[in-house]
Amino acid sequence: MPIVTFIQADGNSQEVNAETGNSLMQAAVDNMVEGILAECGGSCSCATCHCYIEKSWVDKVIPASEMEKDLLDCVTDPEDNSRLSCQVIITDAHDGLMVHLPVSQF
Repeated sequence: MPIVTFIQADGNSQEVNAETGNSLMQAAVDNMVEGILAECGGSCSCATCHCYIEKSWVDKVIPASEMEKDLLDCVTDPEDNSRLSCQVIITDAHDGLMVHLPVSQF
């Protein structure tokens, strides 16, 4: 099971076991990671699971769809490595993935 590290805006981090085939959002919710609100439950319709993929990992996750890109235009402080965690599916290759969380989802 891949280990993913979620890093809060204040620098605190939490390593979680992320089940292959689940989304980053689900891994965060299952492990009570603060900062991932996931109000829509993973249907790519609210952007309250915004995160930043560690830049060295960006090319190792599937690219954002057009729908996700549209929602990312609405997040606070978007960056080139912004993603909706509900749209990033965990694979075995993601062991060690580092994900930064924004100061706020609103």
